[in-house]
Amino acid sequence: MSLIFIPPPLKLNTSEIARYAGVDLYVLRLDLMHPWVNGNKWFKLKYNLLEAKEKNFTTLLTFGGAYSNHIYATAAAGNLFGFRTIGVIRGEERLPLNPTLSFAVQQGMQLVYLNRETYRQRNTPALHKYLQQRFGEVFIIPEGGSNLNGVRGCTEIVNEAIAFDYICVACGTATTLAGIALSLHQGQKAIAFPVLKNGAFLAQEIESLLTNYLASGLPAPYSSPASWELVCDYHFGGYAKVNNELRLFSQQFTQEYDVPLDYVYTAKMFYGVMDLLKQGFFCRGVPQRGCRRHRLLLVHTGGLQGNIGMEERWSDRNTV
Repeated sequence: MSLIFIPPPLKLNTSEIARYAGVDLYVLRLDLMHPWVNGNKWFKLKYNLLEAKEKNFTTLLTFGGAYSNHIYATAAAGNLFGFRTIGVIRGEERLPLNPTLSFAVQQGMQLVYLNRETYRQRNTPALHKYLQQRFGEVFIIPEGGSNLNGVRGCTEIVNEAIAFDYICVACGTATTLAGIALSLHQGQKAIAFPVLKNGAFLAQEIESLLTNYLASGLPAPYSSPASWELVCDYHFGGYAKVNNELRLFSQQFTQEYDVPLDYVYTAKMFYGVMDLLKQGFFCRGVPQRGCRRHRLLLVHTGGLQGNIGMEERWSDRNTV
């Protein structure tokens, strides 16, 4: 199933900020693995797709907002691997469809809309039963691919042969952070940057995912997770909230290092890392044995397709 994907390139960043901070800074470009099904979304979908195939399901059903990277990736993956797909979308239908939903329809996804109150029940047995009665035997993947299959896939993001002191990732559902923490040894640390306001609540979600995964018997590189931390100060007002400062940072970073960032996730994480480098945050403690400098890995989780819709909305606001 993975043969159509290229290994994600690992790129050294030449930032003067990192050099001055005494840190070797690398970027893992998950966004380059595939044109449509890339970033952490592929890793969260991989074992869900395999389970659906093994159990002879022909239809995938999942959930997301109108600009969801997960909806985009699931529609493309379903088309690539021969599944019918149904996307349950939060909110009312708005025409014309935005670029994310237009792409999903082009990939063959059937869109179904739920009002926000009903959508909040997306993880309940009652709503799942209703959807299965309506659409028949469907394999349900939770919003964002946030289940144990998703965690399992994310244990494969950071290769154990790559020696880094810190691994940084943007955080939405915490599935990716949980998988990465399970793939690191005890001398490493995973740091997640929630893109939601008041993201400290994700600590409980992470603990739950880690506990349930280790109790499930699914394969894990280590018997206990490595150290991890949430840095909740770089959400810029909340999920999908972007101001001019973040936009300018993203554009300048792309121009200087040829690494495009998505505004919702990676731009916030990269901004946070650069700010923390200035504060000496990553020089706490002792680097790994044999390393003169700390080695820091930033995981680029993709999601660049979402920039099109964001920029269209900004353009509409500025049009008189």
